[in-house]
Amino acid sequence: MRSDQSDAETKAARPLPPGRLLETALYVRDMAAARRFYESVIGLQPLLASPIFCALGIGSGVLLLFLRGGSAEPARTPGGTIPGHDAEGRQHIAFQVPGEALRSWEDWLTGRDIAIEGRVSWPRGGHSIFLRDPDGHLIEFATPGLWPNR
Repeated sequence: MRSDQSDAETKAARPLPPGRLLETALYVRDMAAARRFYESVIGLQPLLASPIFCALGIGSGVLLLFLRGGSAEPARTPGGTIPGHDAEGRQHIAFQVPGEALRSWEDWLTGRDIAIEGRVSWPRGGHSIFLRDPDGHLIEFATPGLWPNR
């Protein structure tokens, strides 16, 4: 906030909040293994791919997979520059599924020798199962009722 701006002016100028999360990213060590997991096991569809990047469609959003270190420097595109970014360590994402589909997902995953590491029944009525992807990222499948807005 500029020093000559009051809180009221700042609040009045704020645009509408975002409508939804458009994309999120995971950083992976082995792009081929990550793609196999998210395409074959989870069922996401590739939208765009290169050796260091893959965009996978999920509902109205996009899951981006980046090879660790592969996007640390700015990327120049015909339309402008994407600032560098990267992450290390185990990350977390959650996929929302209908309540009646959670058991099917659990059966599908365990049938492919993917361990369910945790289960939670949430106070608002939602349920979650937790598993790991090939990079050790924590993947959650959650039914409605986890959050007040979903």
